[in-house]
Amino acid sequence: MIPALIVFGLLFGRWWRSALIVAALGWPVLLVVDGVQQVGPGLLAAAGLAVLNTAAGVLIHQGVLLLIRRRRTS
Repeated sequence: MIPALIVFGLLFGRWWRSALIVAALGWPVLLVVDGVQQVGPGLLAAAGLAVLNTAAGVLIHQGVLLLIRRRRTS
């Protein structure tokens, strides 16, 4: 579900801290609730990957915002 987390980061990139926290906590909870993964050490790795994928979306969002701000000032 890498694309879903990247899109989540793209949509909520303005509030990047909250988006990363929600990804780190929400994705593992979703995996456990859906029965995809059991509680264990692998869940920590899933949380880390969720944060990395969400961070990619956040970086794209922040980059677009930076470009827009620079275009407005020039």
